Formats: sequence, structure tokens, C-alpha cells
Amino acid sequence: MSAIEGPGIDEFLSRPLVARIATNGPTVRPVWFLWEDGAFWWITGAYAKLPERLAKDPEVAMVIDTCDLRTGAVLQVMVAGAAEVVPMEPDRATRKLVRYLGHNIETWPERFHGALTDPDARLAKLIPRRQPRIVDQSFR
Repeated sequence: MSAIEGPGIDEFLSRPLVARIATNGPTVRPVWFLWEDGAFWWITGAYAKLPERLAKDPEVAMVIDTCDLRTGAVLQVMVAGAAEVVPMEPDRATRKLVRYLGHNIETWPERFHGALTDPDARLAKLIPRRQPRIVDQSFR
């Protein structure tokens, strides 16, 4: 097992991977994320329990990983810290959604358009306590 640090982390985190967020509950949920400005960002709002959970206890853990059974490549990033719910930033949220849904916003399912215009939509923000690093747990 080895750690990969430096510029490789930004390249890894720019991929449209799914992160899993664990709150103290325990509750684990998959999220689409954006790694930008030293923080992880994802969309939340009144429809979700996350704002209430973070208000009670902001500590979260996140894992982002890949596993290619064909090649044996297993890479993971694990971070933890205090997350907070912040006002929606439509430009930032759009950058996040483009990563997963593509640049042609017209082809996105309606619910994703709604997330950008819903007055109750917010962003969750996690600034990790330690700089993220990729851990290589490949088995071949």
C-alpha cells in the first residue's frame, strides 16, 4: 500500500466518481461531488436529512474509491472533517453537475435543473482536516 500525493490528487478528484459521506448516526450516502478551492462540495436542501444531521453533528467522513477487477487497481481517498451547509452557488453547482451529466445542460433530467433553481437548495461543504491523498491498495 502506498500513498500518492501532489498533483495526482487533483487529477483523481476531477474524475466523475461517487463519494460516500458518513455522518454520525451512522448514515452513509452516495454523493456526486466537486473538489474545488480545497473543499468538497455537493448539493443538498430541504428535501434531505443532511442539513439537520450536520446541524446536530458536523463531523463527517468521506471515501472516494475505484476498483478495477480486471487490472487489480484499487485507489482510494479518505478524508474527514466538519462539514457545513452553505448557500447555493449556482455556478459551482453547475460545474459539479457538468462533470457527471455532461456539458449539454438541455439534456439533463429536469430534477437537476430544479436543484439549481430551487430556493431551498444548498451546498454542503467539507474542508478536510488533512490534505487528501490517494492510497494505492492495488492487488496485482
